[in-house]
Amino acid sequence: MWVDIVILSLCPAAHLLRQQVGFMVVSLLFVMSCCGFILGALANIWLLEKFTFGTILVAGAAVQIVTFSVQASAPPFAAFVVVNLLNGFGGALQDALSNGFVGALKYNAKTKMGILHAAYGLGAFSSPLVATQFAQMERWSFHYLVSLGLAVLNTLTMILVFRFKSQEVCLREGGEPVGTVTDDNGKGKFRQIMTNKSVQLLAFFILFYVGVEVTIGGWIVTYIIEIRNGGPSSGYISSGFFGGLTLGRVVLLPVNKLVGERRVLFIYAALAFGLDFVIWFVPSLVGNAVVVSIIGLLLGPMYPIAMNQASRILPPWILTGSIGWIAGFGQAGSALLPFLTGAIADRHGIQSLHPFLVAMMAAMIVLFWLTPNKAFTSDGPAPQSDLEEKD
Repeated sequence: MWVDIVILSLCPAAHLLRQQVGFMVVSLLFVMSCCGFILGALANIWLLEKFTFGTILVAGAAVQIVTFSVQASAPPFAAFVVVNLLNGFGGALQDALSNGFVGALKYNAKTKMGILHAAYGLGAFSSPLVATQFAQMERWSFHYLVSLGLAVLNTLTMILVFRFKSQEVCLREGGEPVGTVTDDNGKGKFRQIMTNKSVQLLAFFILFYVGVEVTIGGWIVTYIIEIRNGGPSSGYISSGFFGGLTLGRVVLLPVNKLVGERRVLFIYAALAFGLDFVIWFVPSLVGNAVVVSIIGLLLGPMYPIAMNQASRILPPWILTGSIGWIAGFGQAGSALLPFLTGAIADRHGIQSLHPFLVAMMAAMIVLFWLTPNKAFTSDGPAPQSDLEEKD
């Protein structure tokens, strides 16, 4: 979705549309995606009880083919917006199950979670590079043909790798131990997940985190163009941010382990919080671009750290469903908070971006601080000085 903002910031035709209807209407793209993410996050819990893990993954990937097929044809703006509901729904299913699957791993789980999200960052890094090129073309919507090709490739990969199998079978074939877990007190999993304090706090943390990530990665292009007088190449700043995000999820793994994941997250958050003030108050185009990349580096490890936290503190019988809800609900932040950014910018101008970002970062830090720091054991939650596991 940050790619939509890059396109709408740089493309002459889309830029004219934005001038005619304003930030608010353009941000309806995020409203539909948000609805799709919420529906996908809720459906994930129910679907896991009805269908196999592999089947749901394939279905989520296939739904996105429909979205990009429509958007590549440059339909009327209303249709362009509506199909984003399907994109959000399919993305939520895949995000939920992929995080739940890696969260259930026993061997080198933290490293693998970092690699999983580094792959996401790599895609996010390359997307603005492609979008910036297509935005200068008359048929700018052909950018979505690239997304369509990737969606088809993704669907075929899901079929070949998971072959519609259950998660237990996939784990066992991958050499992972698969234990037998039962429901707690006979309660339904949906009720357990929705009433678990830790699950909901982590879900809202991820919502704000992803909102910050996508807001910076997308709206920073508009900010640089309109406030710092950047040119058509400003879209590359978004790639710089996601490049930093990708690196952070890999190169900072030793730092996370040395300092402790929970502790180091607060350090990264404080540094990113301070650096946003640099972008806000220092009127340097080059300097702002560099700082944006550093913020991406610092934000990068936060998502996998939160998922690792969930894996340690939640009961195993609701782990996959819980991580699915956390990831799916959290991804709504990629739609909701950029929408709010657009709505505020429509009224007060894009210079309102940084006050809003500062508020979101502060909320994000508080939510993670409120998350319980107790590892789940077979005897129930047990306090630890820091929830670190040996890889």
